[in-house]
Amino acid sequence: MADRLTQLQDTVNQQAEHFCNSIGILQQCSVPSKFPGFERTGSQTPQQNQQEDYAQLFSTLISRCAKDIDTLIESLPSEESSIELQVQALKRLEIENQESAEKLEEVVRKGELLLEKIQAALSDIAQSQLDMQYSSSPKKQ
Repeated sequence: MADRLTQLQDTVNQQAEHFCNSIGILQQCSVPSKFPGFERTGSQTPQQNQQEDYAQLFSTLISRCAKDIDTLIESLPSEESSIELQVQALKRLEIENQESAEKLEEVVRKGELLLEKIQAALSDIAQSQLDMQYSSSPKKQ
């Protein structure tokens, strides 16, 4: 569920960006208003990009983002089923935990047996080396 909430937050943030960008385009492309008694010198016509229809672009982006938000909200679990889902998930996790604990105990038991065998073999090797050193050394009379 946390992933869905993160997706929802990201989509809401994206929607806010679309709104801000559309307002910025409106400000950039709008015709300035004339106020009586206030004359402005310079270019009175804003730069307009006739090739791209910003209204269509931003309406498409905003509506698509709104649909995504609705879809994400609908995919969230309802309040009534969340307790039941949590209980089921906890039971499933407890079973998995118990199975993993049993497997771990078995692996540890096998590891301890193997360790005992290795220690016994090392002890035999060490004893054999000591015996060989003792038998090959000159005996004092």
